[in-house]
Order: sequence, then structure tokens, then C-alpha cells
Amino acid sequence: MYAEWASRLAGAVVWTNDPSGSGVGPVLPDGCMDLLWNDGRLLVAGPDTRAYVASGDTSAWAGVRFYPGTAPGYLGVPAHELRDLRVDLVDLWPAAEVRRLRGRIEAAADPVTALEEVALERAAGARAPDPVLRQVVAALAAGRPVAGTADELGLGARKLHRRCLTAFGYGPKTLARILRLQRALALARGGTAFADTAAQAGYADQAHLARDVKELAGMPLGELLGRRGG
Repeated sequence: MYAEWASRLAGAVVWTNDPSGSGVGPVLPDGCMDLLWNDGRLLVAGPDTRAYVASGDTSAWAGVRFYPGTAPGYLGVPAHELRDLRVDLVDLWPAAEVRRLRGRIEAAADPVTALEEVALERAAGARAPDPVLRQVVAALAAGRPVAGTADELGLGARKLHRRCLTAFGYGPKTLARILRLQRALALARGGTAFADTAAQAGYADQAHLARDVKELAGMPLGELLGRRGG
């Protein structure tokens, strides 16, 4: 069973997933990165450009999903270096520090809360997230065009692209496409007809929506909405 709730870290989400005994859906691209805890391991999930499916895995997972664009500053690695990857934290941070954190989480009465505290401490010691990146997310999530967003923020197309690679793991056009997918899924899950979902989310038509969902999520929209987990 999958569950999530708002983190004490601004904009982040804490989640747990115990997939044993149930069909687990794909983890969809969302512009985010996660700090993960699984069977005594600390990992980082980089930004996805396609659906991720943990094939055959029935172990319990927990994670802190950072607000888009903030994780690289907390974790100390550009997002594009982790694109479409799940990486052991020991490959990014000193081994002694990771061992200490693993022991702390394993010894905690509630490992999920301990994992969140690790994220909170890391964020507290980092530079505050660039507010421009939040404006980029807000504009693209609302369906604003990439060129218009760059102009409004005074960045220029090339500078926006460079900053998006570092913060989100891909350029603004890919980020806009992923956020449009999330916008469409929210509408469809709320009961909006697929044709109306396509129009309201900014697709050319329902066929365009269907193609994009199939490419990014790996399955048709109707099948995706019937899945659980992830």
C-alpha cells in the first residue's frame, strides 16, 4: 500500500510503499528527486524522463520527495547527473557519513520520521533554494510556454536551459511536458472526461494526450488510472 503526506520540509512529501501482495503501478516522471530508504539502504532517485517500475521488488520503501529543483542543493549533485537513475547514497556522500545515517535510521523507533529528519538537517545546512526555480515550476505547471517563461523571468532561452539541467535534470521543454502530464492525470483522476482533460491540460487533442501518456507512463491512460501504488 502506498501512502504520502506533507513533510515538515517546505514543499516536500514523505511517502511509504509496501508493494507486497498487490499490483504496483509505475513511478511516473514528476520533476522531483527523492531520498530513499529500503532494506537498510539509503539511495537517491534521480529525475525520471519515463516511468520507473521496480520489477519483482516486494520490499518496503520510504522516501522524501523534494520539491522540484531543490534536491541538487540539498544533496550536492547536479540533477542531470542522476537522470533516470537510482543511486546508492554512498556513491555521492562520504562512506562514513552514510554509515552513520544508516545506523541512526535503523535504530530509530520510526525509521520514516528519522529519514525525514535527515532531509530536514541537510536542507537546514544548505543554501536556500533559488526562488527563480520555483517561479519556473509554477509557470510551466500552469501551462505557460517555455519561451514566454524565459522572457518573463529575464533569463533567456540558453540560460534557462542550463539552469533547468542542473536543477531538474532536463531542459524546460521536457519539464513542461512532464508537468503537463501531471496536470492531465490530476484532471482525469478527478473524473474529467479524457477529451476535456486533453483540452484543459493543454494538449492538441485526445490523441495527443494518449500518445504522451503512453510514452511517458508506458501504458494507456485508462490502464494507468486503474493501477495502485508507486
